[in-house]
Amino acid sequence: MTYKIVGSSDRTKELEELVKSVAPSDASVLITGESGCGKELYARAIHQQSERSSKPFIAINCGAIPSDLLESQLFGHKKGAFTGAISDFRGKFQDAEGGTLFLDEIGDMPFDMQVKLLRVLQERNITPIGSNQLISVDVRIVAATHRNIESEIEAQRFRQDLYFRLNVLPLVIPPLRERRSEIRELIEHFAKIHKQSDKGLVELDHDFLSAMEAYDWPGNIRELSNTLHRFSILYAGRKIALSDVDPAMLPAGLLELLATNKPQGEPKARLFEESDGSTGMSNLSRQTDVNPPEGIDAEFESIVMLAQGFGDFTEEQPSLKTMLGDIEQDLIMKALGEAGGNVSRCAKLLKMQRTTLIERIKKYDLQSA
Repeated sequence: MTYKIVGSSDRTKELEELVKSVAPSDASVLITGESGCGKELYARAIHQQSERSSKPFIAINCGAIPSDLLESQLFGHKKGAFTGAISDFRGKFQDAEGGTLFLDEIGDMPFDMQVKLLRVLQERNITPIGSNQLISVDVRIVAATHRNIESEIEAQRFRQDLYFRLNVLPLVIPPLRERRSEIRELIEHFAKIHKQSDKGLVELDHDFLSAMEAYDWPGNIRELSNTLHRFSILYAGRKIALSDVDPAMLPAGLLELLATNKPQGEPKARLFEESDGSTGMSNLSRQTDVNPPEGIDAEFESIVMLAQGFGDFTEEQPSLKTMLGDIEQDLIMKALGEAGGNVSRCAKLLKMQRTTLIERIKKYDLQSA
């Protein structure tokens, strides 16, 4: 399998050239960057372009394995070495013989294991647990971490000598928010990767793409990939706009961005959107005039007129909360009628979360199927 680095920004091109430069060497590489930014992809690219490419590439997440098992996973063990050791076990170093061992999240490795790893890197041999026999290993080490190792060293959570041993060739991967120009390329790339076998590619319209570019993507490329995977399943073969997508299917941060960056001059009827982030009343927000939707009484007109600066407040009028509640109740009743009492269908019509709708139905004591 070929591991392709996608992106045409200057920074990505520089990284591709750096990979080409460091790949032929046997020196250790330390890849740093935020979680989800593609560190393993670069590690595999280094292996693929090295003289070890025909040998194994073995990856292990140092932060995902309990400390009492990590030594066995790395160096192996002999039968009977500890409770549960029912047979001999080859560790990752032996599995990667002649190839590359990728130590992901090296910054989460327990301190006592760092000492043992340093000795292996210095002496190039291992001793399986329960054995007194040294086994020579020929393995190139590529490590990665999302942590700031210098800060970890100052906090005495990471050994400085191990850092120097690993950081012979450093690679720093920038987060996706620092290379927004690549987001459209990556969207097209992931749409192809996640394409459903019997259906076409999902596409995003211009405004949707612009919103995706404006989002910071705290989960980086992994979050973007997962989002496109979701769209490819739900909207296969379609060109979709933001309004086509159930808010629950969008990253929460993107919803917050859209809520706080509304276009200038947008109708003030958007005050009917729910404050909890869902868009249950978003059908009202699209009204471009003050005429009430069919089935809603003059109370709606009154409140919209007030919100847009027309009309006067009076002491006799109901409270804002009461007026909004009455409008919301009327809309839910109308949608329930159109949906034949089906809550899921009603939630879809109102573009709101099903659980939120159920809460409103209980609140207003409405009937549903």
